[in-house]
Amino acid sequence: MANRGKGRSVLVVDDSEMTLELLRRNLESAGFTTYTALSVPGALQLLETTPVDLVVTDVKMPGVSGLDLVRHIQENLRDTEVMVITGYPNVNGAVTAMKNGALDYLTKPFTDEELLSSVNRAFDKLEMRRADSSRKRTTGAHRGLLGDSRAMESIYTQIERASRTRAIVLISGESGTGKELVARAIHYASERKSAPFVPVNCGAIPQGLLESELFGHVKGAFTGATESRAGFFLTADGGTLFLDEIGETSQAMQVKLLRVLQEKEVCMVGSSRPRKIDVRIIVATNKDLAELVRKGTFREDLYFRINVLPIYLPPLRNRESDIILLTNHFAAKYAEELNRPVPQFTDRVLDIFRNYAWPGNVRELENVVQRLVVMTDGDHIDAPDLPSLMRFSAAGAGTDLRRTLAEVEADYVRNVLESVGGNKTRAAQILGIDRKTLRVKLKELPADTTERDTSGD
Repeated sequence: MANRGKGRSVLVVDDSEMTLELLRRNLESAGFTTYTALSVPGALQLLETTPVDLVVTDVKMPGVSGLDLVRHIQENLRDTEVMVITGYPNVNGAVTAMKNGALDYLTKPFTDEELLSSVNRAFDKLEMRRADSSRKRTTGAHRGLLGDSRAMESIYTQIERASRTRAIVLISGESGTGKELVARAIHYASERKSAPFVPVNCGAIPQGLLESELFGHVKGAFTGATESRAGFFLTADGGTLFLDEIGETSQAMQVKLLRVLQEKEVCMVGSSRPRKIDVRIIVATNKDLAELVRKGTFREDLYFRINVLPIYLPPLRNRESDIILLTNHFAAKYAEELNRPVPQFTDRVLDIFRNYAWPGNVRELENVVQRLVVMTDGDHIDAPDLPSLMRFSAAGAGTDLRRTLAEVEADYVRNVLESVGGNKTRAAQILGIDRKTLRVKLKELPADTTERDTSGD
C-alpha cells in the first residue's frame, strides 16, 4: 500500500503494551507520526498539549473506557477524529462508539494491512468532513478560500487585520493562488462590504484603453466616445477597487495611478474637472515588483505607495496539507452540480497529487478535479484517469540525473504498471507501445517487478 502517512498524526490508546508497540511500528512504517497511551487519562493528558488528527482507541479498558474518550473528543476537540478497536464479542461497543461520532471501527484480530486500510479510510472520511466544513465557511468572511494549513491560517489572520483598515493592500503570488479571492475576502469583511467590489485585470485591457476604462471619459473625448461613461474608480466609489496584475501597466499609466492615489481624485478623459473619490485600493501581481523597480520598468514611488500592507500567497506545492482538502472540496462541488455521487480518489492518485508541482496552483487543481469528475465513470478515480503529464511527472519524480536512460525507463514502466494494478493492456496504452514491446521491456526488469505482475489483462 502507498505511503500516505506523511504529515498525519495518530494517537493509539490500548491497555496492552504489546499491542501499542505493534500498532506504533506499523503506523510509523507507513509514515504516520504516532503517539501511544496505555489509558484514557494518559491519552487526555497528551491531547491537552499535542494536536492529533486521529485517535485509534480500544473500546474496553480498565477504568475509563474508550467510549468515554470518544465522547470527550467529540465534545471538546473539533479537529480530532476517532476510530475504535474492538474484540468480536464486543462489537456492540463499536456500534455505540460510531453513534457517538467515531469514524470507523476495526475488529480484533486484524492484519497490518487491515489496520492501515482502516486508518487510511478514516483519514479519507476525515478529509471529506474538513472539506465540507471549509465549503460551508466560504459564505463567511473568507468566502471562497479553502485550507487549514499554517500558511492559510496566517493568510486568514492577515485578511482580518487588513479588513479593519483603509490602507492599500498589495497581494503577491503565482497565478492561480487565489489573489482575487483574498481581495474579495478583505472587502466583504470590511465596513465597505455593502458597497461595490470592482475587479480589474490591468493586463487584460489594452494599455491604450486602460486610462478611459479606469477613469472614465466624457462625450466626445475621442473618436467613438458617443456618450459619457464612468470608469472603474467612480464605479467603485464607496467600495473597493481591485487592480490585478498592476505590474503590467505602462510607466505613463503608473504616473496617473500614483496621482490618483495621492490626491484621491480622478479626471475623466476629456475633462479637466477633478472628482473626489472614496475608494479602498487593493492591488495584486504575480511579478516581483521590487525586481521591476530595479530594472526600471516599475516606478519606485508607486511601489512604495502601494506596498503598505503586503500579503504573500504561497504556491500550492508549499501547502501540501491543503491539497487533499481542496481535492475533496472540488470533487464534492462538481459532483453536486452533476447530481452524482462524489467519486473516491485512490491512494495512488492522492500520492500523485501530493507530489505534483501544480504550476497552475489551486486553479489547476480545480480544473483537473472538475475534468475527472465529469469524464470519469464509476465511483473511483485512479491513476490512469489522470492527465498524461501528471502521470509522467509522478513517474519521474525524484529522478537522479546520474542514472542511465535504461534505469529511468525501467522505473517509469514499473510505476505505470503499478498504477494500473498490473494490467498490461492499460499499461501499454499509457506508455504508447504495444503489448509485445511491453513484454520485452518487462523481461528486462528485475524479477521482483514481474513477479508482482499477476493480473494479466
